[in-house]
Amino acid sequence: MKTHLNTFLIAAAIVIAALSFSNAFKNRNKANNSISVTGLGSKDFVSDLIVWSGSFTQRSMNLQDAYSALDKDRENIKKYLLTKGVKSEQTIFSAIEITKEFDDLFDRSGNKTNSVFKGYKLTQNIQIESNEVEKVEGISRQVSELINSGVEFYSNNPQYYYTKLAELKIEMIAEATKDANTRAKRIADNAGSSVGRLKNAIMGVFQIVAQNSSEEYSWGGSFNTASKRKTATITVKLEYETE
Repeated sequence: MKTHLNTFLIAAAIVIAALSFSNAFKNRNKANNSISVTGLGSKDFVSDLIVWSGSFTQRSMNLQDAYSALDKDRENIKKYLLTKGVKSEQTIFSAIEITKEFDDLFDRSGNKTNSVFKGYKLTQNIQIESNEVEKVEGISRQVSELINSGVEFYSNNPQYYYTKLAELKIEMIAEATKDANTRAKRIADNAGSSVGRLKNAIMGVFQIVAQNSSEEYSWGGSFNTASKRKTATITVKLEYETE
């Protein structure tokens, strides 16, 4: 009798263990019934803000003479820009940078023996910020006119920006989300199921590169300012339950 009881208890334990394992397996599969997809949003746009900068320099053994010459250059630059249609409020002049310049003297062995003062170098930077992109872009290419007038002017490449990035980013997120949802539905259909509740959403890195370029994307996000025409992209990763 005792032997039959032990056999019954062992059999019951096996059945209970099997049922528990079966339920755990079903719950595990239910928890893993999800699909993850990545959608892409992309927009081409043209910059609506240009920032162009440069600098001009004067040298003299006398500091006051250097200041006077630099003031004259600054006034000539202002007049030149006004004739080109650039408003005075669009132009910013920095503080003047003063540098003492020296010529180093060396002996026949190449050892420095002395330094001789050769004058003052005064430099001032100028920056133009404007929504008239084409106009300022053209001026930056005609800077030789200033140089020919006697101004020692050094021009930097223009930088291009877009003032409506916030609105653009919202549009792209919506596009990327729609793209991800479409991908999820197609995958689910092919698997014989349907898309259920959204479980998780992660926004990827915002990238801005030059249009039609081989510029590489960055894990931290690219932000091209050298090109007027740009392409912005963003990714959105969505995780759905499947039914």
